[in-house]
Amino acid sequence: MHFVVCIKQVPDSAQIRVHPVTNTIMRQGVPTIINPYDLFSLEEALRWRDKVGGEVTVLTMGPPMASDSLRKALTIGADRAVLLTDRFFAGSDTLATSFALSAALKKIGETFGKIDIVFCGKQTIDGDTAQVGPGVAKRLSLEQITYVSAINEVNGEDGTVTLERRSEGGVQVLKTNLPAMITMLEGSNTVRRGRIDDALRAARAEIVSWNAKEAGIEDVTMCGLRGSPTVVKKVFAPSPRAEKAALVEVGATPAASAEALIEAVLAKSPKIEDDLIKLASGF
Repeated sequence: MHFVVCIKQVPDSAQIRVHPVTNTIMRQGVPTIINPYDLFSLEEALRWRDKVGGEVTVLTMGPPMASDSLRKALTIGADRAVLLTDRFFAGSDTLATSFALSAALKKIGETFGKIDIVFCGKQTIDGDTAQVGPGVAKRLSLEQITYVSAINEVNGEDGTVTLERRSEGGVQVLKTNLPAMITMLEGSNTVRRGRIDDALRAARAEIVSWNAKEAGIEDVTMCGLRGSPTVVKKVFAPSPRAEKAALVEVGATPAASAEALIEAVLAKSPKIEDDLIKLASGF
């Protein structure tokens, strides 16, 4: 089977600063990392490759320096890395990004074999939109399952995948046909460290690099700033909360403690009680 994982090189959020005058993110001098949510998708792809066989291709769009993240993914265990890089992609929003990645995924399928599952993280830590994965699925007419917490079975014979998806009402157990787009939640697995032989292989591996033309993109006006209708008005750091945590005196027994905690919560947010009553009554 062929698994493709879309990753993104992002600035380390722990060291991001916002310019006090322009209100834009200051990326200069900030180290870059693989988007943390994408690592869970990479690990899931590697786990199922090890179980059912096949190969894992990692794909990213970005400047030439994004090859560092691809090589890191190869170190963890990926089989192949593809870099989509071109000046036409600069300034892409989620719409333009999904367009470019969709073209690259088509080219990957034609060049390296039919794709069974495309993996993405649930979102990126720099944009937090969670739009690129679903956008790619729409453009490629893939079955789309987001916020996946576990994959129970990948059946290559009948072309299906069974998984668990986290929703507001609990956990949904779903089964769908392949090919599919899956976005993984954080904590869905434990990301491996990679083996020494994978690290040695990654150091000498050739990263496939495509520009817009090589990826099969004919209309470059759909890429970059020209293909991006999104306008960012302002970026700012949220103000720290001034409200302090409340101290709740516990009771002599666990039941009394629970009751005291519930009373404190309801006293502060009385609407919660109304919502719980409606939920319990089925309305």
